[in-house]
Amino acid sequence: TSPAIRAAKQATKTIPIVMVTFQDPVATGAVDSLARPGGNITGLTTLTRELSGKSLELLKEVIPTISRVGVLAVAGPTVPGNALNEYEAAGRALKIPIQPLLVRSPNPDIEGAFREAAKGRVTALVAARNNVLAPHTKKIAELAMQNRLPSMLERSDYAEAGGLMSYGANDAEQFRRAAYYVDKILKGTKPAELPVEQPTKFEFIINLKTAKALNLTIPQSVLFRADKVIK
Repeated sequence: TSPAIRAAKQATKTIPIVMVTFQDPVATGAVDSLARPGGNITGLTTLTRELSGKSLELLKEVIPTISRVGVLAVAGPTVPGNALNEYEAAGRALKIPIQPLLVRSPNPDIEGAFREAAKGRVTALVAARNNVLAPHTKKIAELAMQNRLPSMLERSDYAEAGGLMSYGANDAEQFRRAAYYVDKILKGTKPAELPVEQPTKFEFIINLKTAKALNLTIPQSVLFRADKVIK
């Protein structure tokens, strides 16, 4: 997580640190740049924030009548790469109104967020990836189903937990790749000499059981692009 990376960076300037982060490590100050990290930290970024537009596009393809998308996110300071900011910018480009559904750490009121979604007449939901919401993946999927909301999350276990769709980097592959960095560093390469990697492939998963329960027909053109379909 970004707080853990920041704490590790403050603790040492010499011990190599390998990170896997779903935020922009340049914006959060972890490294100087992706190509030249510049210090004792390197690793991988999953580019989750940069996928906001694609997530909205996929939702719009599945639900052409979409009128307002609720973005479930954690309230906090506005920083570069902030989930809500990215979705609002993508929403403007796609002409999709965005309804903020903000919860607070450490005990997010997820039920309250869904009540706000109902008041705001939200017709679809995106849950932004963060560590506050991560333990509540199944609960979010269940509440989305109860509220008859087609939903999308930025991590693969969401669709597997009953959510409609997920789109993002494969976590297991990212952590396996992190071992490459550990190996290079143990063999003498300095972290500053190892560029921060971005994923070259993103995983798109559709839960057809959830689609059926929501009376949604997923277009064949969307199904063909899915890496995994849960039946």
